[in-house]
Amino acid sequence: MTYCPPNITFNGIWVEHGISKCFMDTITTTVISLYLLTFGTLQLWMYNKYGTEVSALLLPKNKLYTLQKFLLYFVPILSVVRIVLQGTILDDKRVYGYMILSTVLTTIIYLYSVFILKIERHKLLPGVPPRGHGLVLLGFWTLAFVSENLDFINIGKLEWWFHLNTVTDQIEMALFILRYVSNLLIFALGLKAPGLTGNLDPEYRAIIDGPTTRSRYYQGRAEDTSSAWNNALYKIKTLAPFLWPKKSFLLQLRVTFCFVLLILGRLINLYVPVYNKKIVDSVTEAHGIFRWDLVLIYVAFKFLQGGGTGGMGVLNNLRSFLWIRIQQYTTREIEVELFRHLHSLSLRWHLGRKTGEVLRVMDRGTDSINNLFNYILFSILPTIVDIVVAVVFFISVFNKWFGLIVFLTMTLYIAATIMVTEWRTKFQRRMNLADNAQKARSVDSLLNFETVKYYGTESYEVDSYRKAIIEFQAEEWKSMITLNILNTSQNIIVCSGLLAGSLLCLHMVVANQGLTIGDYVLFASYIIQLYVPLNWFGTYYRAIQKNFVDMDNMFDLLREEQEVIDAPGAGPLVIKRGQVEFSNVTFSYAPEKVILKNVSFVVPGGKTVALVGPSGAGKSTIIRLLFRFYDVEQGAILIDGQNLKTVKQTSLRRAIGVVPQDTVLFNNTIKYNIQYGRIEAVDADVIAAAKSADIHERILSFPNEYETQVGERGLRLSGGEKQRVAIARTLLKEPAIVLLDEATSALDTQTERNIQAALSTVCANRTTIIIAHRLSTIIHADEILVLKDGMLVERGKHEDLIHYNGVYHSMWQAQLQNDQEVNKVSNDDVHQETDGSNI
Repeated sequence: MTYCPPNITFNGIWVEHGISKCFMDTITTTVISLYLLTFGTLQLWMYNKYGTEVSALLLPKNKLYTLQKFLLYFVPILSVVRIVLQGTILDDKRVYGYMILSTVLTTIIYLYSVFILKIERHKLLPGVPPRGHGLVLLGFWTLAFVSENLDFINIGKLEWWFHLNTVTDQIEMALFILRYVSNLLIFALGLKAPGLTGNLDPEYRAIIDGPTTRSRYYQGRAEDTSSAWNNALYKIKTLAPFLWPKKSFLLQLRVTFCFVLLILGRLINLYVPVYNKKIVDSVTEAHGIFRWDLVLIYVAFKFLQGGGTGGMGVLNNLRSFLWIRIQQYTTREIEVELFRHLHSLSLRWHLGRKTGEVLRVMDRGTDSINNLFNYILFSILPTIVDIVVAVVFFISVFNKWFGLIVFLTMTLYIAATIMVTEWRTKFQRRMNLADNAQKARSVDSLLNFETVKYYGTESYEVDSYRKAIIEFQAEEWKSMITLNILNTSQNIIVCSGLLAGSLLCLHMVVANQGLTIGDYVLFASYIIQLYVPLNWFGTYYRAIQKNFVDMDNMFDLLREEQEVIDAPGAGPLVIKRGQVEFSNVTFSYAPEKVILKNVSFVVPGGKTVALVGPSGAGKSTIIRLLFRFYDVEQGAILIDGQNLKTVKQTSLRRAIGVVPQDTVLFNNTIKYNIQYGRIEAVDADVIAAAKSADIHERILSFPNEYETQVGERGLRLSGGEKQRVAIARTLLKEPAIVLLDEATSALDTQTERNIQAALSTVCANRTTIIIAHRLSTIIHADEILVLKDGMLVERGKHEDLIHYNGVYHSMWQAQLQNDQEVNKVSNDDVHQETDGSNI
């Protein structure tokens, strides 16, 4: 047995325009084996010394991981099959030394890689859990895939099997395709790393990492490396109803016609280079013919097609024009649905959100919808169809080699684009999160402008914002540098395919092998026409992926479930007397702390009940439960005998008016803010409500009167003015039940007295529940309920509670003492001013 075949030496590297299989197989397998055995052993030593075991029970089954292992076993099996076939049924039935060496080394290193893969899955090194395979395995799989591509250097050498002249060549070609596809999939799965603990489901990861590690490393989506195409079908299915205009037959016709134009454009792209060939052939024939008809047809097709990408053609422009209304319909419907959904979410969710971040998510999500279907339907899909048409055309009109060149170039280009883009997905996500954090930081700081001024922390806010920008730019740099890597790899693949095809075509033209100059012009023009949109394929794919990434947060919002919903068959609330009843109500915001404990009381229709007690006793919670911002856990809340869970929320909230402690106004006019109590109210009703709230004269003193802008959150108005606007708004609403949530606690004494008079107008003949810290404002109440630690500890009129000598009595005495101290300080200030004037 010899090491190399007869008449071939190991030293003979480049022979007859190619490399010998003896040299190629020996060098590639030896280099890859030395690499893996050396660095793989070093990696195993590190895992053995520093790694910690992960229980197999905590590692769920993963189909991609199973496929990854199968392929790593499958490649050495192919090598063994190849050497067996070589010694039994192939042409010379002889096995050479280089074949045995290559098969043995391939079997060893692939099985060794499986062992390393299992160690990486079942052990963790200290530090952050891995988000991908180590460099050793990634380098090995990359080298293995590159070695398979090196075989294309010998595509013209007779010793190799690309020509498919014999059964041996056909078997070798089949084995090569299986090896090539297997190594390609191994490389792609290596980038995804499906079996590692860092890519497991969150619930499994939380078990492995523990609460401390999880809170440190896995907050939010910053480290999410899953594919942007995850749940793509769900996203498209969710958006599909917004794409197809069910309510408009004319828009449906537009959609149908747009697809007809799309199909017509594919045919035009084929016939433009064909007629270009015909024109050239008509001129280069022995007796040139002036074929003006071919020129007219060519120009007409070119007019319909437009530039190389079809960007200026009539078909594309017409399709874009018709698609505008469909795009507007889709955007409008999804934005309205998202806004409706946000307003349907519970108060619990809104208290925990960041306004700036939510707005940013909405903007990016809705903007991405504008582009998603355009890219998929009118860029990606036509490009793929053009590639398929081109491959079939070149095989049928030219020969199989042209089809193979086009197919391999397109396949490698698309595969490289997808794999590298998937790899850089995490950088795009991290950049988006850093962008969210930057915008949220700026909005939060500006919304709290007064607080910043109060504490003189302008420099701190600026420094914090600078840090947020720096963090965003750091993530942006990573995203941009990986984009440059992608663009470079795409350019290499495209130019390699163009070079190979052009050389082959020109060679066949010069050698008179059945091709004419017109055929070369056809190939060159067609391939360039094909490559121009293909060059944009990466951009389209990245854009689609970016749209999916941008929509992730938006779909998170859409997936937020409503905590409080109307019961099936719920009817409107019918107000008769306006009696409010709490029956054994128990409630907690979190399981570990109960806020209300078995609270029961009745507020008769038209009566006034006050709720008092220390902070945290549950007073404001009662107001929120009455509005049904939350559902009670035990017990029931009834209005005129109707359980709040059985009536529609809209009718419930229409029957209740509230004057909150902290009045927040829209950044609009005073008229708009008052009219918000009853949107359909006429101006006369708005003015009447303002007069009843004792703010009409004050409004008239403003330069723009009722059209005066109140500013962000009403900051241009004083506290008393904002409270009066809130009272006017409630009066205009004309509710049957009124809730006053410490409406005057933050006002001075004189302003409080003025507003108390307006509140008396609001509460007249209405069921009223008052929350107050200043007890002097509720001594007129029909009943006072004293809450402490979530329980009702005292109830009765003011005079009765004073004599109980209990919690209410202590609160009353503390308030009297506080008032005396305030009066004493005020008198001392007056005396000091008087003495100073006498001097």
